[in-house]
Amino acid sequence: MRASDADREQVADVLRQAASDGRLSLTELEERIEALYAAKTYADFEPVIRDLPGDLPLPPSAAIVRRAAAAPAPASSARVGGVPSSRSAKVVFSGLQRRGDWVVPQHYRIKAVFGGADLDLRDATLESAEVEIDIKAVFGGVNIVVPPDIRVAVDGDGVFGAFNDDTTRGPQPGPGAPVVRVTGKAVFGGVNVQRKAAGEK
Repeated sequence: MRASDADREQVADVLRQAASDGRLSLTELEERIEALYAAKTYADFEPVIRDLPGDLPLPPSAAIVRRAAAAPAPASSARVGGVPSSRSAKVVFSGLQRRGDWVVPQHYRIKAVFGGADLDLRDATLESAEVEIDIKAVFGGVNIVVPPDIRVAVDGDGVFGAFNDDTTRGPQPGPGAPVVRVTGKAVFGGVNVQRKAAGEK
């Protein structure tokens, strides 16, 4: 949003007050005033006022920009990024466990034949904001645990088996949360997805 001359003058008064309070030197004041009058948008005000106290009387739009710039990134964004060590897993007459600090691939394929797999995503990082876990469970089972800040979409088919989604109960994460899609087929097997907080058994 473009700033008005009146808003520039109000921020200039704030800078002059900060200088009179000893928060800015005269040189700093001069530099910031110059940058202020060159500013075209409210976002351009932010570098000029970034290190000044938050209770100063800024124009409403400039104050909103400042709060947005100072706000921490959403916790969910910390879950996205990283390079997975593998993009598929096969379990035959055995078991697989993934938990702790690991990276979930954007497309993760799991085949469980007469075996089981446990995937705990609570401390995991997702390769992208939306990942797909494609499961083939034949006389086997796969359990997936997701944290409260990840959205889940379960769309699998069961042939004498089932895909159970227990994450629909209770509060759901916001629209900006990362998404885990669980797809595939369970033949005489089962896939269970549940939501648990950190440390919850």
